Amino acid sequence: MLKTMIITSTPYNVFRNLPVLETGRLRMRRLSMRDAGDMFEYASVPEVAEHVLWEYHRNISDSMHYLRIVTQQYIDGIPSPWGIVHKELGKLIGTIGFHIWSYPNGYAEAGYAISKDFWNMGIVTEAFTEIIRFGFEDMNLNRIEATCKLPNLASERVMQKCNMNFEGILRKRLYAKGEFHDLKMYSLLKTDWETGIK
Repeated sequence: MLKTMIITSTPYNVFRNLPVLETGRLRMRRLSMRDAGDMFEYASVPEVAEHVLWEYHRNISDSMHYLRIVTQQYIDGIPSPWGIVHKELGKLIGTIGFHIWSYPNGYAEAGYAISKDFWNMGIVTEAFTEIIRFGFEDMNLNRIEATCKLPNLASERVMQKCNMNFEGILRKRLYAKGEFHDLKMYSLLKTDWETGIK
C-alpha cells in the first residue's frame, strides 16, 4: 500500500524549515517546548478535544510529550502543525497545519484545534485561509483536503467559509477513542482557489 506521508527529500523541506506566517490578528510559527503552559491551558478543556484524535491533556506532562513529538517531526521533515499565536495577547491559542502530504500526488490534508476562549471569532478561518494560500503558492499543491466528524458543525463551517467543496461522507473512515467515525470530506483545488481570489 502506498504511504501518503511526506517525502522528506522534497525540494522545499517545508517542515524542517517551517516559515512564520502572519495575518491581521495571528502569527503562525513552529511550536516549541516553551509553549507547554499555553497549550495545556486550552488542550486540558474536554470540549476542545471532543472532535480531534487526541484526548484532553490531564496534566502539563501531556502537553510536553506532544511538543517533544512535534519538535522531532520538524527535525525529520514530517508534516507538523504551526502554533497559532494571538498577536495582541502574545500567547499560543491553538494549532493548524498539514498532517498528510502526498507529494507525488500534489495533495495535503489539513487539521486544526483552537482554544475554547476563541471559538466563534473567525480565528480558525483566518488561519486556515493563510495555510491554504501557503499550500498552493509555496508547497505547489493541487488539492487541499479537510475532514470532520458529522457532529462537528463548527469545523464544517470553517471549511465552507474557506470555499471548500463538500464531496461526501467517508463511512467509518476514522477509528478514534474506541469507535469508528463517519467523516465529512471537503476539498479545494488550486484552480478553485485561483478563481476565488481573482
